[in-house]
Amino acid sequence: WYQRRVREAVVSTQSTGSSGINAEYGEFKEGEVTKQIRVPILHHDVETRQEEFNIILENPSKETDLGDISICTVTILDMSNHGTFAMDSTRYHSDPDPGEISIGVKRTGGSDGAVAISYKTIDATAIGGLSQNDGSDYIKAEGTLWFRHGETAKTVDLIINPTCQDHATLIVALQKPMLGATLGEDCAMVITLCKTEGCRESRDEALLAEIAGNYDDEDKPLKDAYLEQFTSALTMGGEVDEEGEEEEPTIGDLIMHFISLFWKVLFSLVPPRFCGSGYPSFVVSLMFIGILTAVVEQVASLLGCVWGIKPAVSGITLVALGTSLPDTFASRSAAIHDESADAAIGNVTGSNSVNVFLGLGLPWLLAVVWKWADGSTAAGKEFYVGTFNLEFSVMLFVCLALFALLTLVLRRWLCGGELGGNSACVKYATGGICLGLWVMYILMASLKAYGIIFVSTPEE
Repeated sequence: WYQRRVREAVVSTQSTGSSGINAEYGEFKEGEVTKQIRVPILHHDVETRQEEFNIILENPSKETDLGDISICTVTILDMSNHGTFAMDSTRYHSDPDPGEISIGVKRTGGSDGAVAISYKTIDATAIGGLSQNDGSDYIKAEGTLWFRHGETAKTVDLIINPTCQDHATLIVALQKPMLGATLGEDCAMVITLCKTEGCRESRDEALLAEIAGNYDDEDKPLKDAYLEQFTSALTMGGEVDEEGEEEEPTIGDLIMHFISLFWKVLFSLVPPRFCGSGYPSFVVSLMFIGILTAVVEQVASLLGCVWGIKPAVSGITLVALGTSLPDTFASRSAAIHDESADAAIGNVTGSNSVNVFLGLGLPWLLAVVWKWADGSTAAGKEFYVGTFNLEFSVMLFVCLALFALLTLVLRRWLCGGELGGNSACVKYATGGICLGLWVMYILMASLKAYGIIFVSTPEE
């Protein structure tokens, strides 16, 4: 746009790097005060980040003059590179007295045009609140960062409460890139709130950093989420070290990958965790675990039948191993990544509670209701299921379990904790004692089942 200073004007367009000048006359009619110059922009395949050309006003009519601004430089931007959002780092340790911390968000790979990215805080071990007086560790934050053209960095400010827990962790995650921008790999950051000097990272923080680095966008299409699950199942990876970096796969990783490939692909059918707030994933996972447990139990029972093992022995060996080994690995993972032994031991006691109260109680309830409904218990007929070797097995288990609890109490008194320790001898000795208790239970119960040893009961 330009004001009327002349009746007649020549507009020359000159492109940087081109040869020649295109000239055009523009005439103002009587009473016109403004005109618009339209310059077509042609698409070309040359990979240039930006190009420039000038629009020059010259040769005015004799009755008029040129103003101070007679040249306009037009810049053509390649608006295809809007950039990729990521955190400055996937981990952050606050100062002992943080008050307020700033988290850096960067825009790389291009900065064309205005774009935006949403962010939110997610509780890990830290608890977010709405104010500094509600007993929370930090004030929750959620919003949108707007980047102007050419802008490559912004910050997210978080307020930390003075009464926050020491070594509590939270996650700041980037979500929902808008206006053509994309989300990078480092799309989240694990923040550790340190109230004491010398606060250092632990293995659970490395695990959180790995989860944060692979944080899924909640608006991701379901098809893409399923595709990522199957791709991850088919991809072989190594273990994660203490700093959260993936190690090179070993021969053992290769063997385990091919052994478990079928199960990885099968469990990739579980809905993604962000679908339906996680409820479909939880329900389908329970169904898959129940089906897998039933298959393992049947295979173990058939194997014991083929080998000629009595059901009482098959139940405490093959069936028990097939259904309880997953709990063993879950307890191992909990012991490694948790600061205390509560999660590891609680996983075992919780699993036993499910086996005893639900695994025994629910089938008995259904059987009694079924017998009552079809009239089998009419006329004073009792519903009775006999046992074999159960009394001895239960008493033996209780005695050995008490000895295991005594071992944990002695470890607390001598080593300061139920698990771990600075001495490798103590750790291996504790593991050896627990393994020996299991072997003793299997041996004594099997000898009783085969009649090699005899222990009288009140019924006998």
